[in-house]
Amino acid sequence: MRIAGGNWGGIGNYTEEGFAYMVRALPLMSDVLKRAMAHRVKIVLGTDAVAGAHGRNAEEFIYRVKDGGQPAMDAIVSATSLAAESLGLEAKIGSISEGMEADLVAVDGNPLEDITAVRRVVFVMKGARVYRNALRKP
Repeated sequence: MRIAGGNWGGIGNYTEEGFAYMVRALPLMSDVLKRAMAHRVKIVLGTDAVAGAHGRNAEEFIYRVKDGGQPAMDAIVSATSLAAESLGLEAKIGSISEGMEADLVAVDGNPLEDITAVRRVVFVMKGARVYRNALRKP
């Protein structure tokens, strides 16, 4: 497994040794996640966006469910309403209801049955503006 692409190597402390260290640390994260869940710690889905992590949030969902044992709905809540709550923005974002900002992502499939559906984004709307609509007929 390689965490970062060629564009990151040699920038700052992003060296092959550093990338190898990150790869070795990944298995430890499922243990940390399992222990946090056992203690009912609120866990927000997110990243500090280390080299190569941008745009890979779908993989975090999959990792949490498949390797970490987190229920799919809990992973989805951690990225939506729980993340909004952690930022003090739960009155504006994080759920679908009247008066909330219209930021939506739709996937092809049911992520509660198959978490890898989060890789198949077919619709994206942010601030009521549609950025992607693979379902629209040409």
